[in-house]
Amino acid sequence: MPDSADAVLDGLDPEQREVATALSGPVCVLAGAGTGKTRAITHRIAYGVRSGLLQPSSVLAVTFTNRAAGEMRGRLRQLGAGGVQARTFHSAALRQLQYFWPKAVGGELPRLLDRKVQVVAEAAARCRIRLDRNELRDVTAEIEWAKVTQTVPEDYPAAAAKTGREAPRDPAEIALVYGTYEQLKRERGVIDFEDVLLLTVGVLQDRHDIAETVRRQYQHFVVDEYQDVSPLQQRLLELWLGDRDTLCVVGDASQTIYSFTGATPDHLLNFRVRHPHATVVKLVRDYRSTPQVVHLANGLLAQARGRAAEHRLELVSQRDRGPEPVYGEYADEPAEAEGTARRVRELLDSGVPASEIAILYRINAQSEVYEQALADAGVPYQLRGAERFFERPEVREAGLLLRGAARAGGHSDPQLAGVDDVPSQVRAVLGTRGWKPEPPAGSGAVRDRWESLAALVRLAEDFVRARPAATLADLVAELDERANAQHAPTVEGVTLASLHAAKGLEWDAVFLVGLAEGMMPITYAKTDEQVEEERRLLYVGVTRARVHLSLSWALSRTPGGRPSRRPTRFLNGLRPGSAAVRPVFSGAAAQGGVERGAGVRKRRGSARCRVCGRTLTDAGEIKLMRCEDCPCELDEALHERLRDWRAEQARLLGQPAFCVFTDKTLLAIAEAVPGTEAELACISGVGGRKLGKFGADVLALCAGDDPGSADVSQDTSQETPEK
Repeated sequence: MPDSADAVLDGLDPEQREVATALSGPVCVLAGAGTGKTRAITHRIAYGVRSGLLQPSSVLAVTFTNRAAGEMRGRLRQLGAGGVQARTFHSAALRQLQYFWPKAVGGELPRLLDRKVQVVAEAAARCRIRLDRNELRDVTAEIEWAKVTQTVPEDYPAAAAKTGREAPRDPAEIALVYGTYEQLKRERGVIDFEDVLLLTVGVLQDRHDIAETVRRQYQHFVVDEYQDVSPLQQRLLELWLGDRDTLCVVGDASQTIYSFTGATPDHLLNFRVRHPHATVVKLVRDYRSTPQVVHLANGLLAQARGRAAEHRLELVSQRDRGPEPVYGEYADEPAEAEGTARRVRELLDSGVPASEIAILYRINAQSEVYEQALADAGVPYQLRGAERFFERPEVREAGLLLRGAARAGGHSDPQLAGVDDVPSQVRAVLGTRGWKPEPPAGSGAVRDRWESLAALVRLAEDFVRARPAATLADLVAELDERANAQHAPTVEGVTLASLHAAKGLEWDAVFLVGLAEGMMPITYAKTDEQVEEERRLLYVGVTRARVHLSLSWALSRTPGGRPSRRPTRFLNGLRPGSAAVRPVFSGAAAQGGVERGAGVRKRRGSARCRVCGRTLTDAGEIKLMRCEDCPCELDEALHERLRDWRAEQARLLGQPAFCVFTDKTLLAIAEAVPGTEAELACISGVGGRKLGKFGADVLALCAGDDPGSADVSQDTSQETPEK
């Protein structure tokens, strides 16, 4: 734990430090994948708490998954800010609703529905509408979307048409099922997940006294993954805030992949419109992935279109070079799965842990062939999004045993006699149920059970490393907290997951499979907006990899099938042997280009920031080729030498310093550090005349040498100063 507030800032890069010290007013953090956003915002909260500027109980940090909230709480504890609330939107809302319901409505809060899909099925049956399994799932998703966008049943058909949603059934039928579903809930006195937010919004809107109580409690808000906020969540956030602006939001429009659930990046992209005086910080230093992975990720977004693409962040890898991404083309899907399993085995043999390898696909139905291939290769795996870790029978049993041992006082328990440290105590307890340090041979249920218990042992080891004085009772409390938050430990097996489920995670090695047209982008992505979201989904997949990245596709689905599939269009121009596809522009969407046929001259594109990709309009920013507030790689020593040299040249010429080079041009030279005349000539403000007059001196300074005597005999009094 840091010993002071200033120590909390140790180890942060300049942009992260700027986030951590921006404690007043609205703050918007635009954070690319792998840039340490969680580190930045947890250190921001901890710095505020440790410096006395924030009271722990007055801070509410919200995110979108229980795992992310659990991780945030853990980091805050380690930084000495353990009293801060870090929750999901739903968890925070449910807590408030349970507390205020008796006062606002009376009685106890209605029971929360466990499985919505069963009630939707009953509603469809009451409407005499037959839904197969897939339609039932999709209609349930439509109802969820309608509720988070605050669309009532009778308005659903019009809302679906307006937003271009592909309804799984006739919209009028869905509206009927939706209305009946709501009626069934009322009859049974139950509420669903979305009702938690709707009812909390209703209470805060209708009861100003309750809203003021909440606002007195929480005075500072931090929202992670802000690009995924739905209109309903945004409304709740506004009610929490009231007329204050003590809000810090963190997000990346290029990682918006949940629009089908009602998420929209508009709140993130419009933040500066709503808060003109907001502090905006961009995090683009990628600490996760190698330059090769980052290059591919940047290349994917460079071809993107739309509003999110206009605000893309160009990542800059901070890691050493690694292997190039591997591309694989296979005859059919089983061959692709077998080839992937072989490469996984090679990585395992080279020392990469199974828990640091993931196979990611577009839809869950693709997992079966990979499960079989890994099992045939003797590779342990885990399905993400399947049974929850803490609900597994062996984990529940282990929890009961550990709780009993802790209650018995550890050493007073015969099975723990002579065992001193917590990890050894855990091993001893699990050993009473047959667990051994060495894994069983093969895969299957026995291996799965062993992996679950091994994950508990590793969790105990990690826990004690973070808290050396911890007892077995402390570990049990940690397990209970993790179970409530579904913050599972790492299981030692290759992860199989959909691209959506992989969001927020990372591995040393990632296999992106099934990257053929029809699956990526998915067939039902019809509109430009839907296709661009598929591109962002692939971008999310690429940026999950730290070192090893493999991308593959199959030419047919089954062995012997017609090889009619093509690799995804998103890799055109990026994978070896593929040609870039020239984007087709139309009207105002041209963004610096025009459609052109034979004989039509290409119009010069607009200048874009070389860091974040934003279109530049300010002359000074165009000269630097970056936004003023984007991070730069400035050679400060060179900049100082250039300034001294410019002052001497100006003295010899008897002219103002800007007649030699303006401040912006000097800064651009110190950032670019050109090594040749051609590189120097590319910098805005270095024209042919100045290149001939000052080029040799500038290049000498950039090389670390002393400049020769400049020829100042030529009269430059008529030169127009740079703007």
